[in-house]
Formats: sequence, structure tokens, C-alpha cells
Amino acid sequence: MILILDFGSQYTQLIARRVREARAYSEIHPYHLPVEKIRALQPRGIILSGGPASLYETGAPDIADEALGLGCPVLGICYGMYVIARHLGAHSAGAAAREYGPATLTIDENDPLFAGLEAREQRVWMSHGDRVERIPAELCPIAHTDNSPYAAVRSRDGRLRGIQFHPEVAHTPNGAQILRNFVLGICGEAGDWTMAGFVETKLAEIRNRVGPRDRVLMALSGGVDSSVAAALIHRAIGDRLRCVFVDTGLLRAGERARMERTFAGELGIPLRIADAADLFLERLAGVLDPEQKRRIIGHAFIDVFEREAAAIGGARFLGQGTLYPDVIESVSFKGPSATIKSHHNVGGLPERMRLELIEPLRELFKDEVRAAGRELGLGSDAVDREPFPGPGLAVRIVGEVTRERLELLRRADAIVIEEIAAAGLGRRLWQAFGVLLPLKTVGVMGDGRSYESVIALRAVESQDGMTADWARLDPDFLARLSSRITNETRGVNRVVYDITSKPPATIEWE
Repeated sequence: MILILDFGSQYTQLIARRVREARAYSEIHPYHLPVEKIRALQPRGIILSGGPASLYETGAPDIADEALGLGCPVLGICYGMYVIARHLGAHSAGAAAREYGPATLTIDENDPLFAGLEAREQRVWMSHGDRVERIPAELCPIAHTDNSPYAAVRSRDGRLRGIQFHPEVAHTPNGAQILRNFVLGICGEAGDWTMAGFVETKLAEIRNRVGPRDRVLMALSGGVDSSVAAALIHRAIGDRLRCVFVDTGLLRAGERARMERTFAGELGIPLRIADAADLFLERLAGVLDPEQKRRIIGHAFIDVFEREAAAIGGARFLGQGTLYPDVIESVSFKGPSATIKSHHNVGGLPERMRLELIEPLRELFKDEVRAAGRELGLGSDAVDREPFPGPGLAVRIVGEVTRERLELLRRADAIVIEEIAAAGLGRRLWQAFGVLLPLKTVGVMGDGRSYESVIALRAVESQDGMTADWARLDPDFLARLSSRITNETRGVNRVVYDITSKPPATIEWE
């Protein structure tokens, strides 16, 4: 396996993803993982991630000398490069000109890290304000940019390497090849890890953890993540899994009927419906802050699941379809990454819970979850479904959540779903939905003045949900959506289109 030590980069999981794309198993752990635990993992190679800190500042995160001396190859990326350089006696400092964005890397030496790259000059993505300014005799430079004289370095024995740029992001066109060169060529990984191997590993973990008399209560939302997690846990423990679908009152139109029809009917896993709309709406009454909404929803879910666990009897665990994007935006799970927002199933959970969590997909991206679902034999209806937030329409209503506002958004949302399907845009778009804004505007309807609500349309394209770009939809299509929403959704007289990417925005509005 390849061990990734996380120094807090928002893109650490992209490194793991690129390693997996090279068909090598990878794990992410915090940068301060004890050396004895690193030895126990027996990694073929170690990658040190980037991070937001400056190494020359007081208290900057660092690793023990022993971690760099275990004998396996080590690659430092951006901040990770500074760590390696400092341990070998190099000097780093704040650069006179920061590099954020594309840069031209000039390769100075035919290092195995750059094997197969035909051009001496490579387009790379930089995101740093520091640079290595002097290196000791133990290091030799292998590439540079106009702003960074030591944009890539290698130890004289060929075991340690550092690169200033980020090969894990799509903006470095040959970055995946560079990481493959490190993983397969320098570290000597076989490149035979598959999603089938991941599934078998997780099945063994679940069986090892869940005792022969224990039951697992599965929090089933009907989305891709929880469906795949349920199928995985069900394969591991069979009928000791109990799936519960909570009708929160925050669902899309027809969602409960779809669950009863497709999940229970087609997948053959018993489904229990918990009616809790009144509970969720009562707790959300008067709440405006999105973080508070998510916490309230997370706590309400746990209250419902603990009640259901008591009714079923013997349930010790709660299964969830938590993914890594949820984790990295909610808490510093693996390293010192910044908290973006609390997801209801991560940062929104109460500190004390009677049920232990089982989250077999916690370190996967959405596309990897889909691959796992196909490996488990799930059909397209479950695997290819558009992501839908666990808090439901509550985080698509900016401001207070009421029954009236929910019904208004639910009608508009149904139109969006219908039109996206009719236009055949489902496979192109990562998500498409409407957001109810907390304002009203003046309009003219039927030769009279109207003063009604505004719906914002959001449609994005993405591979993994960590970054996303707004979709350039055909103006005629947008016009048809606007016309249908304003004509068929009583209470809406204006439709706007969100043209913001992630970052700086998130996909959901709250």
C-alpha cells in the first residue's frame, strides 16, 4: 500500500484517488501518525501532502526524522516538499512572488518521476507562497519554474523526492502520470488493486467488527451512498441488517413511494418506514442559520434511529453512507484541514450516541462509490442516481423551513427533474436543482402586480463533488424551465441561474 500523510490540504483525497487510479491501494493518515504505526502498515511508499501552513512559522506541522528513514521511497508535494527539504538541511522562505495557478515546469534531469513525459516543459498547477531557496549537498535539483529554482528535488540516493507543484489536480495535465511513475515505477507497486479488492476488504472488516448476535440499523436515504453502503453491509451480515427510511417531510416529490417500490421491491432488502415529518419541522421552526439546521437535522435523525433500534431490538450499530467529501468539509478527520460546513451525518451528529457507527464508504468519492455499487450488482436506478443531500430540501430553502415553503420548492424541483430527464442531461450533470430564496420580488402576471418568491436554479458538472463547474446549459432550455416554474408553481414570479463554481461556492447553497 501507499501511505499518504495529510498536512491539511483540501486535495489530499485527490492524491489517494490518483494512486487508486494507478490500481494501488492507499490510505490517508494524519501527518503525526506515530512511527511504530507507520512501520506496522508496511507501506511500499509514503506521500506527504500539501497544507495551508508555512514551514518557517513557529509551530508548523512536521514529522519525526524516523518517518523519513524507514527505507521506502517518499514523495513530498508542496508543503510535503518543504518538510523533506528542511529535514535534509535546506532553507525555505516566503517567495517574493507567490504562485497560484498554472505555471511552466522545466525538467532539468531525466528522473524516473518524469518517465514517459515527452516535453521538457510541462504545464503544472501551483498553489504556494513559499519556496525552497537553498539546498544541501544531499539534494539535487531536477526541475524548476521561473519563480521556483527548486520546483522538484531528489535525494542523492534516489529515495526521497519533493515537488513544488500539485500533480493530483486536473490542472496538471500529466500529474496522474507523474504519480503513477512514483507508485508503480519508484515504489514498485504491482498495480493490481481493484474495486473488487476494496469490497472484499470492507466485507471482512464488517464481519470482523459486527458480532454474530449483533444487528445493524441502516440509515437509508435512497441515494447512491446509503444504497451502496446498505448492499455492502447486507452482503456481509445478511438479515441482521435492518434498513430504516425516515420520512422527514423534507423529501422530493414521490421519494417515499420510489423507495417502497424500488429499494424494497427490487433489491429484496426489508425496509422499515419511520414517519417523522412533524418532529423535523417542529425542530426547524424559526431556524435560519444553515449550520444550526444541519445540527438539528443530524440530532433528529439520531433520535429517530435510536427509537427504531429500541423497537427492533439487538441493534448495536448504525450504518451510514458517509463519503469523504462529507468528512473533509465537516471535520478535520485525517489531518488539520479547514472545516467548510457541518454535514448532518458528520459534524451534525451529537457527541454522545448509543449506536456505534459503521461507515464503509467513508474514504471514497462518489464515482468510486458508484463503481463499488456496480461491483455489488446494483442496477442503474440505484448507482447512477443524482446526489441528493441527507438534510433534503431543508438546505435548499434559504431561511426558515415551513410546510408552505417546502411545498413551493417541491413543485419547482419536480419541474427541474422532469425537464432534465426529458432533455437527456442526467449523465452530463452532477446535480441540478432549485433553491428557494428568502426574498420576494415585484412582477407582472395577468396584467396585475405580483409580489412573490424567487427560485434559483443550480446545475453543475463534476467528477467527484470536491470541485465543480456551473453547467453552460442551452438558453432555450433555461427559458423553458423558467416559463414552467413561474407558470406552474403558484407563488414564484422570478427564476435566476447560479453561475458560480466550487470553489469559491459549495454545490449546495447551505
